Amino acid sequence: MNSKITLAISKGRILEDTVSLLERMGMAPVEDLNKTRKLLIDTEDPNVRVVVIRATDVPTYVQYGAADLGIAGKDTLMETQGEGIYELLDLGICKCKLMVAGRSELPDPGKRLKVATKYVRSAQQYFAQQGKQIEIIRLYGSMELAPLTGLADLIVDLVDTGNTLRANGLQPLEHIEDISSRLVANKASLKVRVGTLQNIVEQFRNAIEES
Repeated sequence: MNSKITLAISKGRILEDTVSLLERMGMAPVEDLNKTRKLLIDTEDPNVRVVVIRATDVPTYVQYGAADLGIAGKDTLMETQGEGIYELLDLGICKCKLMVAGRSELPDPGKRLKVATKYVRSAQQYFAQQGKQIEIIRLYGSMELAPLTGLADLIVDLVDTGNTLRANGLQPLEHIEDISSRLVANKASLKVRVGTLQNIVEQFRNAIEES
């Protein structure tokens, strides 16, 4: 087992806020993550290194022990529901909401709804809890186009300000979940390296309180 703690962090919108937290903890990456081609990078803390990967891959790296800790959005964690992962802390960064959205005129209530989303598991669970049958159309971008072109009746997507929805004649209709970035741990690592990981969790908690 590598003696260093490996922290998996996400590319994309989470990265900047994550690096700000790490800087306050004295754990900043020693290279510019936006410029380096390296994916496994040392930090100012000699006992911690980071691996920079796609957001959707963070739970997998943590689940299988390739990373001791990871930072991922609650939306990603809801989709993967990986065993062997323990959610430690809400970091309170990259806040938004997972919403059902669509046109203001609601579809026929007796109609089998077509729902476009990349959050397939979350959408299925949400509508199943309401006793509604839906047809999922998996999309990965430009979600707002689906109702406009007749591809789908509704979408399930992350909503921040709602400006993009409004610009396309759509609106948020139903709230599914508040989303933010979470610190997660590999359960086996948490048992074996409990003292070290708890110390890092406390560092994260202190950095959040200072922000």
